[in-house]
This record gives sequence, structure tokens and C-alpha cells, in this order.
Amino acid sequence: MSYFKINGGRPLNGRIRPMGNKNAALPLLAAALLARQCVVLRNVPNIGDVRTKLRLLKSLGVMVEFADHVCRIDASALTTSRPDPLLSAQIRTSVLLAAPLLARFGSAEIARPGGDRIGRRNLDTHLLALRSLGVDVSAVGDSYQLQTTRLRAADIFLDEMSVTGTEQAVLAAVVADGVSHIHQAATEPHVQDVCRCLNAMGARIEGIGTHSLTISGVAELHGTDFTLSPDYMEVGSLIALAAATHSNLTIEQAEPANQRITQVAFGRLGVRWSVEGDDIVVADTQQMAVQSEFDGATPKIDDLPWPGFPPDLISIAVVLATQCRGSLLVQQRMFDRRLVFVDRLIEMGAGIVQCDPHRVVVMGPRQLRGIDLSSPDIRAGMALVIAALAADGESTIRNVEQIDRGYERLEVRLQALGADIVRVED
Repeated sequence: MSYFKINGGRPLNGRIRPMGNKNAALPLLAAALLARQCVVLRNVPNIGDVRTKLRLLKSLGVMVEFADHVCRIDASALTTSRPDPLLSAQIRTSVLLAAPLLARFGSAEIARPGGDRIGRRNLDTHLLALRSLGVDVSAVGDSYQLQTTRLRAADIFLDEMSVTGTEQAVLAAVVADGVSHIHQAATEPHVQDVCRCLNAMGARIEGIGTHSLTISGVAELHGTDFTLSPDYMEVGSLIALAAATHSNLTIEQAEPANQRITQVAFGRLGVRWSVEGDDIVVADTQQMAVQSEFDGATPKIDDLPWPGFPPDLISIAVVLATQCRGSLLVQQRMFDRRLVFVDRLIEMGAGIVQCDPHRVVVMGPRQLRGIDLSSPDIRAGMALVIAALAADGESTIRNVEQIDRGYERLEVRLQALGADIVRVED
């Protein structure tokens, strides 16, 4: 087990490049099973969840090479339709192996997936979509038995704008007989990456980036060479890090267009940045004050499906608000337990009132102090790193394996900016 030791209270400076989008990498590793030729994915982050997914693919008989952020997947010799249940329990996107395995074998046995413990995350959207596409579904113990004679096109209205639910439906529909229509589809940048890569593999998906997809099924997909977009969630985290620590940071190749809603939300906290080409430049001259509503009401940040404010940045927004003058209501709609980490911030001296599991009021600014912490999940872990870097004194953050699942070599990259952060092997 490892932990971070952080001495906060010092500004950072320099340039940093975000890693590839992990939420595109993980479903695309599953999508590669649809091809009987080599699929090459570039800009793949070397993080814990990716390494677990690659081990899962290898257990299915898939040939995998991964070096220098380039992953080569050859699933031509796929041997089984039963992914390892212990590995499956470690990551949420193990469930996305269902559609490719059904396409290849006509059956699959999928264990209940793992992932962040941020509330109930059922699989109904996945299973209902698969059932519409001609799959028999039954729950047996801690796994799902899936069977089909053939995947058939369908007109599907998803019960929620689920990212992985949309990806599951797309992965099945691209090789189903006929033309499928998927309504209320998720539109996040990583969902768009998945669709674009599938089209490069020979799929026929129309409406990418909208909530209605039309998919003409094809007999089979072929290999391709595809480069993942930068992780816009990491970009948002780095913007908040710069503002909270009064730092000058340039975030390279950040795809600023994907930060429009973050610009609106963080703008309510007085945070501004400039765009230079494809780079985002955050200066140390931030106003850091909550902007009042026109009618005098307390401003609010809440999460919504894309293009709304991402739920994965809610934890980051809470930490940023502790360093801003004024009061802010933060509302988490999409998960039950995303805000349970705020008790750690309160111990650090943050002015936070937790109204209920979904809402907190943050009153700032407050000088945070270093304490002993533990990372509960990927995004809350990154939020605690930002809090520790903004705090006075030394903090210890344990359970950093959670952070490693989503952020590659975080301490090394932050050290290059001048952060006093070290990893200690316990």
C-alpha cells in the first residue's frame, strides 16, 4: 500500500499535459473484441483501471501489447465468453464486455462489476437495451447469464442517459441485423470517441454527439488505429488545482471546447482562464469570489448529463469553493454517495454544512490545515490532493491506489510543477 505525503501552501508553476480519456479507453478496450484484426489505440493512460482491463482481456485469450501509451489488441483468438469474476469486480466497465462477447459467441456470463462506491449503480439500462436487441437475460447469483441466437436491430429509448448503458447498446447494435435507433443516448466526449473509433472499424453510426443515434448493423468490424482525446475531467481538475493554489499553469492540448460548462460553473466562483490555441492558461490572479445571482439568491453548482456539469467534477468544485469568498450550494443529483467525502474537508477546517446526502453549502474562504486523510474514490481522491496542496502544513493521503485508478503518475507530474508531494511505500 502507498500513501502521499504533501506539504501544502506553495504555488505551482509550469506546463502540464492531460492524459488520454480513461472513460474512452476502457470501453474501447472492450470494443476491440468485436474485430478479428489488430486494433491500435493511442494516448491510452497507464492507470490502474486500464491495467486491470488489460488483465481481464488476457484472461479471455486476447493478445495485448501496451507500451508508451500505445495499446495493441488482437482478439482473433478469443477463447472464452466468461470474464474473470475477480477482475470484473474491480472495475465498472467490465460489464461492457457483454455485447462483444455476445457478438462473438452468442452467450456471455458477466459478473457484477466493481468501480467507485458512490451509491447504487444498477445495470438495468444495459440489460434492457440488450434484451431489446434480442438477448435473453437472467440473473444467477452474482452474475448475469446472457444468450442470443442473433443480435437484432431495435428502436430503443434508454430509461436514463447512462454513459455505459449507451455504450453497451452501441456495441451490440453495430453488429446487429438491421437499423437500430437509440434515443436518450449519452453524449459525453468519451461516448463520442467510442462511436468515432467504431466507425473507423467499419461501423455505421450516425448522430454522434446527439441524443439520438442511428446505427446500421454490419456483419463484422475490422482493425483500426485510433487516438484517444485528452481526459476533459483531468483538465477540469487541473484548472481547479491552479486556482485553489494560486498558481500559474498552462494545460497543453486541453481541447478547450470541452470545458465550456466548466467555464460556466467555475466562473460562478470567480475563476477565469485564457485559451491559446489548444492550450488553457490559468493565471495566479484569480478573483476567487462567489458571483451573486441577479436576484441575490445563493449561487449553485449541480451536475447534469452532458453537456451539463460532469458529476466527476463535483468533488473538485467543492474543494475549489472552500477557497473562494462567499457561499455556494453544491448539489449532486446523479449518485448517492459522491459527497460523503466532505467530512474530511470539514476536519481540514473547511466551512461546509452538509444538508443531506445530495447537497452541501460551502462558505469560504477558509484556510485548510494538513491532516491524515484517506481517498474514498478516484475523483474525491484528486479533490483531497488539491485540498492538501492548498492547505497549511503536512497532509497524508492514504489509499492512493484509488487515485492511481484514474490519474497516471500524479505525484511525478505535480512535482514537475513544484509541488511538495512524495509517494511513500508502506
